[in-house]
Amino acid sequence: MTSAIIVAAGSSRRMGFNKLLAPLAGIAVLHRTLGRFQACAEVAEIIVVGGEEVRQAVESWRQELPKLGAVIAGGAERHLSVWAGLQACAPDTEIIAVHDGARPLIQPGQISLCIAAAREKGAVACARPMTETIKRADAQGRITESLDRSGVWVMETPQVFQRDLLIRAYEAVIQDGALVTDEVSAVQHIGQAVTVVENTTPNPKITFPSDLVLAERFLD
Repeated sequence: MTSAIIVAAGSSRRMGFNKLLAPLAGIAVLHRTLGRFQACAEVAEIIVVGGEEVRQAVESWRQELPKLGAVIAGGAERHLSVWAGLQACAPDTEIIAVHDGARPLIQPGQISLCIAAAREKGAVACARPMTETIKRADAQGRITESLDRSGVWVMETPQVFQRDLLIRAYEAVIQDGALVTDEVSAVQHIGQAVTVVENTTPNPKITFPSDLVLAERFLD
């Protein structure tokens, strides 16, 4: 079976308020995210990792989310939150999909593609190819050079893995005291390759208030 760990333990410092509970076209951002995984046939269980405010909100939605399992407290760092989520997954889980609660527009079909790829390859990440022109600037903001964007991908979520591999990666990260910003980095820490799964649909992360406006336009 496949379990989804939804990471919802961020502080929302850049937003100024809890972005996960902010309304997006009348429905909380996190509620929309959970709904996308509820709608994915390949996902059997949803684990939410977040603070007390998030826990109370998610529990109030439980009737609408029959796949919802544990709602647990997060750690001081992202990797500790994911580690806590891993411990809460059902014993017969074979595939783990880790997703940012602040990405409410992920399509169920894209989740399915990532899960299928992870069964075959072991470790995959939803991503989109870089299409913008990239420049490097110095400390004064002056452009110093152009960067080659070929082969450059913007990482998104879900990032999906065979369970044993992800557990082994996080055991090493914790033992080594490594600080990783996503699951790709954790798995690379033990020398495992990760394959990208291209996403052709909007999947923005809600970070600033303007992102809510943009996401609502995508919904329309």
